[in-house]
Amino acid sequence: GTKKKAACPGLGLFYTVLSAFLFSVASLFLKKIEDLHSVEVSAFRCVFQMAFVLPGLIYYKTGFLGPKGKRIFLFFRGFLGSTAMVLLYYAYQVMPLADATVITFSSPVFTSLLAWIFLKEKYSPWDLLFTLFAITGVILIARPPFLFGSRSMGIEGSYTDHLKGTIAAIASTASAASTIVILRKVGKSVHYFLSIWYYAVIGLIGCVIALFVLNEWRLPHCGKDRVFLILIGLLGLGGQVFLTKALQIEKAGPVAIVRTMDVVFAFILQILFLNHLPTWWTVGGALCVLASSSGTAIRKWRQSVKKAKESEI
Repeated sequence: GTKKKAACPGLGLFYTVLSAFLFSVASLFLKKIEDLHSVEVSAFRCVFQMAFVLPGLIYYKTGFLGPKGKRIFLFFRGFLGSTAMVLLYYAYQVMPLADATVITFSSPVFTSLLAWIFLKEKYSPWDLLFTLFAITGVILIARPPFLFGSRSMGIEGSYTDHLKGTIAAIASTASAASTIVILRKVGKSVHYFLSIWYYAVIGLIGCVIALFVLNEWRLPHCGKDRVFLILIGLLGLGGQVFLTKALQIEKAGPVAIVRTMDVVFAFILQILFLNHLPTWWTVGGALCVLASSSGTAIRKWRQSVKKAKESEI
C-alpha cells in the first residue's frame, strides 16, 4: 500500500504565528480608525463573519439553530463572545495597543477559575499562583494612582480613559473565558461553523440595537477608514481560520504558548506605527501575564499528555 504523506513539521505553529500577526495588524488598523465607535466596528466584523460562515452552514447542512438541547448554550456563547469583542475593541481605542493585548492574555486564568466553578474541574495551588501572576501583571498595566501616585507615566490620553479601557479589557477577557467554558460544556456535538454563526448573528443584532440607542450609527466620512473597516474584517477572519487550522493539526498546549507572539507583535507595531514606547511597568506586566498564561498552557498540556498515556495503558 502507499504510505500517507507526512505532515509538514511545525506547520501548526507557523499557522499560529500567522494568526497572531493578522490579529495584531487588525488591532493596529482599529487604532488608526478616527471617527467610528467600537460598537460599529464590531457590527461590520459580524457582517464579515456571517458572509464567511453562511456557505459553510449550507455545505455541511448544520441548520441555522442547532440541536434543541444546545440552543441556550449557543445563545450565551454568541452573546458573551460578541460582548467580549465589543469591549476589546473599545479597550484598543482608548488605551495603548500593547496594554490591551497583554490583558487579554490573562484569559487562561479566568478559564481555569470558571471551569472550577461551573464544570467542577480541579483548581490546584499552581492555578492560584498563575492567577496571582496575572493579577500582578494587570495591576502593573493599570497603574492605579493609590499605588503608583497621581502621575502615572506612559499612559495614552487621560487616566480616566486608561482606567475605562482596562476595565473593558478585563471584562472582555472574562467574557471570552466564559465562552470557552460554554464550548467545553457543549463539546463536539455542535459544528464549529454553527458556533461562529451564533456569535456573528447575535453580535450583529446587539450591535445594531446599541448603535441606535447610542445614536452612533454612521458611515465613516474618510475613505481611509472604510478601507480599514474592510481590512479589519478580512484580517480577523484570516486570524480565526489559521488559528482553527493550527488547532486541527497541533496540540493545544504548544499553540497556546506560541500565541503569546500576539503580544510581541503588538509591542512592535505600537512602537513602529503609533510612536508609543511602552514603559517598564507595561513590560513587567506583560512578563507577569505571559508567565501566567504560558504556565497554565504548559500545565494543561502536560495533564492531557499524561491522560493520553494512561488511556493507552
